[in-house]
Amino acid sequence: MDIGVFIPIGNNGWLISKSAPQYMPSFELNKEIVQRAEHYGLDFALSMIKLKGFGGETEFWDHNLESFTLMAGLAAATERIKLFASTPILTLPPAMVARMASTIDSIAPGRFGVNIVTGWAPNEYTQMGLWPGEEYFGYRYDQATEYVTVMKELWADGVSNFKGEYYTMDNCVLSPRPTGGTAPIVAAGQSKSGMKFAAEMTDYNFIMGTGINTPTAISEATSTLVEAAATTGRDVGAMTLFMIIAAETDEEAQARWKDYHDNADLAALGYMADQSAADTEADGESTARTISLPEGAVNFNMGTLVGSFETVAGMLDEIAEIDGIKGIMLTFDDFLEGIENFGTRIQPLMMSRKEVIEPAA
Repeated sequence: MDIGVFIPIGNNGWLISKSAPQYMPSFELNKEIVQRAEHYGLDFALSMIKLKGFGGETEFWDHNLESFTLMAGLAAATERIKLFASTPILTLPPAMVARMASTIDSIAPGRFGVNIVTGWAPNEYTQMGLWPGEEYFGYRYDQATEYVTVMKELWADGVSNFKGEYYTMDNCVLSPRPTGGTAPIVAAGQSKSGMKFAAEMTDYNFIMGTGINTPTAISEATSTLVEAAATTGRDVGAMTLFMIIAAETDEEAQARWKDYHDNADLAALGYMADQSAADTEADGESTARTISLPEGAVNFNMGTLVGSFETVAGMLDEIAEIDGIKGIMLTFDDFLEGIENFGTRIQPLMMSRKEVIEPAA
């Protein structure tokens, strides 16, 4: 099972809390995180794209780097780990993203892929005059399908004459092309339409874990992806997202989580809830609905593994046993400490990472 890290391209990572670690994003911080991840045998790193933050006392995500330029720098600073940048399809044309991906592939051959972001927060795009209107929620995956089609044609053939509803190519060319004439595509659709898009067009789909210390709660969502992929005949892997809050004892870790939760930045959470409500047609499994549920919005309601190093290792092994799971992407309350503890205290206890802990002679 692959393990990756969702690097903190925005300030304060994934905890919307006044008592969580407060820090600005920087290349140096993310380089240290990814180099440590590579050192401990992690398989990939992914950076999101966020164009407008939530404000509040913590100025949550008001400070963000750009995904492709960050990953280009990290490509030159690493040797083995796979890297994924995120493209917001409303802001970057597919032909340009195909060229950007090919360029980063020349820095890190065979190690670069693209995460497709359709977008759920209108204000990120209205500030630039790029928001198509609320009707976009109804056709965003149709547009994303055309987007990926253009990129794949350019990578495979070096030319695209695609004619669609949203994109029209006129002998559009690309050279050089990426290693092997392709690059992996990932997405994070949680809704039924998002899962369908992933099954038809991507190589992996990220599925957000849910609950506190409920590692197998994602089984139903993973099954939905497996079923959707079966209808397309494609091998689409499920990657699940979890936050780790680990300490020497279960009690110490639980106290940290309670402190973060009790000190939530309510103003920032209110902004997030307002933006996520814009998609009035979203189903109950969609990102827009799940991230702002009140019981755990302090960390976007992502699945959270809270406990001792041994407890967390056991829960990660439970996730590895779920049918359809190809990997786990991790966030941490404190990224530098978290990566170090994962590499030295958690991973050595995981049976599902035995091939990393005890590599073949």
